[in-house]
Amino acid sequence: MTEQTEKSTRDVGVILQESEDNRPIIEAIEQDNPNCSIGHTPGLVRITAPGQITIQQETVEEKLGREWETHEFQMSIVSYFGNIQEWDDDEIVIAWDH
Repeated sequence: MTEQTEKSTRDVGVILQESEDNRPIIEAIEQDNPNCSIGHTPGLVRITAPGQITIQQETVEEKLGREWETHEFQMSIVSYFGNIQEWDDDEIVIAWDH
């Protein structure tokens, strides 16, 4: 495997507080990123995926049943690994810079 191939499949992830308020956000991330893995530890949820995680405002709103602004995501995050490639009004993308 070449170094470039390794970088393109390196996992990125986000760790969120486990709470009733965050459950719909976690479900939305899982729906929009079918290749993600979700791990639970006391009080935390770790979501990882190869290459990229996308958080879509529309999907989160569907799960929450209300309007949701992407800046609200800051209240849920404990940590993340990867780079924030995009953070605008309709989506957040976490991926590694190449």
